[in-house]
Amino acid sequence: MTNQNVVISDAKSGLTMAIAVAMSESNIYSAAMSKPLVAANGYFSRKKFIKKLETNGGGARINAFIDSMRASSPTSRASETEDQKSWIIHHPSALSVFEDIMNASKGKEIVVFLDYDGTLSPIVEDPELAFMTNEMRAAVRDVAKFFPTAIVSGRCRAKVYNFVKLSELYYAGSHGMDIQGPTKGHKKQRKGNQSVFCQPAREFLPMIDEVHKILLEKIKFIPGAKVENNKFCLSVHFRCVDEKIWSELWEQVREVIKDYPKLRLSQGRKVLEIRPAIKWDKGNALEFLLESLGYDKSNNVLPVYIGDDRTDEDAFKVLRKRGQGLGILVSKNPKETNASYSLQEPSEVMYFLKRLVEWKKSS
Repeated sequence: MTNQNVVISDAKSGLTMAIAVAMSESNIYSAAMSKPLVAANGYFSRKKFIKKLETNGGGARINAFIDSMRASSPTSRASETEDQKSWIIHHPSALSVFEDIMNASKGKEIVVFLDYDGTLSPIVEDPELAFMTNEMRAAVRDVAKFFPTAIVSGRCRAKVYNFVKLSELYYAGSHGMDIQGPTKGHKKQRKGNQSVFCQPAREFLPMIDEVHKILLEKIKFIPGAKVENNKFCLSVHFRCVDEKIWSELWEQVREVIKDYPKLRLSQGRKVLEIRPAIKWDKGNALEFLLESLGYDKSNNVLPVYIGDDRTDEDAFKVLRKRGQGLGILVSKNPKETNASYSLQEPSEVMYFLKRLVEWKKSS
């Protein structure tokens, strides 16, 4: 990794302040994490599946697949090549350098983007029970009083709204493929267009529903596996699946998806994501919302994006490309990221949001 300096100008004083951030010049995910190639010959038992792979020299392939599945989960052990102390130097806690960040942001319009699972709520075994605390909800509500605030989640928009229950926010569900502005807001955040609505993958709805029904039948015999319909994408959760049968789950999902070339398969935190194969992700959602708010060509905006998932890297990349904004990764373990700063868990996210409000009130 190498360090680069991002300079944020102070429009009021004319001073500038360089914030050292870590920017990895390598790919975010190593070759060991690339999508593995496994045999696709329909459904068969795990023993037959493993035997067939070994017969065809597929041992390395299945190992690569398992490594990829492990690496996509923060519950796995930290990479041996990443030292915790070294990593935190390159990705300092956003709390420990909070005053420096805020001093450098004077004269900037802050816009807040938040992932949900693992950022505002803890990661839980049952995704239907990923509730945020009332204290966290109050912190987000207070932030939205002073800054335009958006929830950007892989969940369907309606579901994440039911978790958050704040109508003054922007919601980007299905990894940004379903965006809607707030139904009520505050005068301080009405810079651009609040009547925001964007569904770039609407034509895929019938296909997503069709695949959802097929997957429900395909994986119902795999203990612990769950299929979640997030409207414009599907999530196959394997958090409660025995690691010994991860390969079987992958094969069942891949066997279905191979008949739908307009869909693509990727991995998140112990979840397989099935999305339309269009150029649209959380990074595009961030850019769309900044444009809707009237900040797309502004040099006086400071987007702050906080997320924990592999899919949030698309947003971190956008901030890095723009040369403005703060990407904050929520993770206890060192891992490759395009984020500049880190927080360890949702409780630290809440404290960061509270400090942001306090700073705004005092300034």
